[in-house]
Amino acid sequence: MYCGKALELPRLSAAPAIYARMSNSQGKVVQKIAATFDELRDYYGYPRHPALSECLSTMDPKLLAERQRYAEQELLEMGITFAVYGHDDGTEKIWPFDVVPRPVPWIEWQHVEAGLKQRIKALNLFLDDIYSEGRILKEGLIPAELIRTAKTFRPECMGIKPPGGVWTHVTGTDLVRHSDGTIYVLEDNLRCPSGVSYVLENREIMKRVLPEVFYGSAIASIEDYPERLLETLLKTAPPHVTSPTAVVLTPGIYNSAYFEHSFLAQQMGIELVTGPDLFVDNDVVWMKTTRGPRRVDVIYRRIDDDFIDPECFRKDSMLGVPGLMRAYRKGNVTLANAPGTGVADDKAVYAYVPKIIRFYLDEEAILPNVPTYLCSNPSDCKYVLEHLHELVVKPTNESGGYGILMGPTASEADRKKCAEAIAQDPRNYIAQPMLTLSTVPTIVGTSLEPRHVDLRPFILYGEELFVLPGGLTRVALKEGSMIVNSSQGGGSKDTWVLLQ
Repeated sequence: MYCGKALELPRLSAAPAIYARMSNSQGKVVQKIAATFDELRDYYGYPRHPALSECLSTMDPKLLAERQRYAEQELLEMGITFAVYGHDDGTEKIWPFDVVPRPVPWIEWQHVEAGLKQRIKALNLFLDDIYSEGRILKEGLIPAELIRTAKTFRPECMGIKPPGGVWTHVTGTDLVRHSDGTIYVLEDNLRCPSGVSYVLENREIMKRVLPEVFYGSAIASIEDYPERLLETLLKTAPPHVTSPTAVVLTPGIYNSAYFEHSFLAQQMGIELVTGPDLFVDNDVVWMKTTRGPRRVDVIYRRIDDDFIDPECFRKDSMLGVPGLMRAYRKGNVTLANAPGTGVADDKAVYAYVPKIIRFYLDEEAILPNVPTYLCSNPSDCKYVLEHLHELVVKPTNESGGYGILMGPTASEADRKKCAEAIAQDPRNYIAQPMLTLSTVPTIVGTSLEPRHVDLRPFILYGEELFVLPGGLTRVALKEGSMIVNSSQGGGSKDTWVLLQ
């Protein structure tokens, strides 16, 4: 938790200068880039990755724009989509993608990878603890009331020991780089993190429509992720099962991430099922097939806790499987991720992750948190209400960029409305300093302009921890915007982890 004075961060323009051209063919400076961290060029315009920058600078802008249109056509024809609920133009959208990649140097990636492994290992131990002994609560390092009042804390999971002791099989951790070059963890996603299918498809699209940019670059492979995911799932099957069967459980075709559910099931070579396809008999989960029932040992579930079992959670759910939690508690099936993991990505609990790492691993956090004010803390709340014009305010359990107040750009009316919401339910809000996200050149018409990005790497936890090299770079396609979520007008880029 962060208390006291506001974090001293440079106040930089949220809308940097436009890239007229990246550089000339000799890589010389064309113009000085605005004072924000750009992932392709330093503050004076020199390329961080010369091979990529030279390739882009020698391409005709019209040709680059044409390749961008090819990519969008490919996405349309392949049906690579996502859904935005309540959008006036309809539900299904073509995945927004920009063909200029985002490179990450190998030495930097090693630091990120080590930090992510440390973080997920500690959070897994934290979950195992709070649903059993609660040592960290008894020692007063985290207020017990904070956990008890978390909307994602599941008392129904008390005493459960998941197979292999793994709660967090698949995690998507959001990272941002501030203008000073420091990489921060913005938030953890431990329930049903989405986006990895777009990571894989982005790379395939890039290879087809812009193969030139790969020349002269050694890039870490990501193609084996489905095999890694399947191995993770099977390795955490109940110990008494010798030849486990895994399935992907989806809410159905109207879910915003249905493309990903079907894609991953197909890539892993396992069944994609909905709740009615499964049933529980004698505390064992079975799948209906044309050849009769088949036992299911591992469920990669893409359904929120509330809906997975109407006997245990929401009784009106038509999406889940009655009796599923009974089978899980008996140790007859693995649920990935485990129910109850959402408490560890509560944005108020996030503020304590450095303490969590120190408590369970006796280590300092490799990747820093963004300093965070908890509105449930009276002194923090007072500071937040007095400095709304400087801070970013977030609900503790919303996702998709919804409910966020960007204080420095918000209207007085919006800040007043936010202050009223905080006063009504302080536990539901946190606040953080306004970071200036790093930028990557992005195609706008026939020119390249900087747009702000974040990065969501994906971490698998089975017998060991594995971090997919790179992850999903999300880009705010609107000029000056810091909101990268696809539901809020954001897009994505291919992320390169450079091996040289």
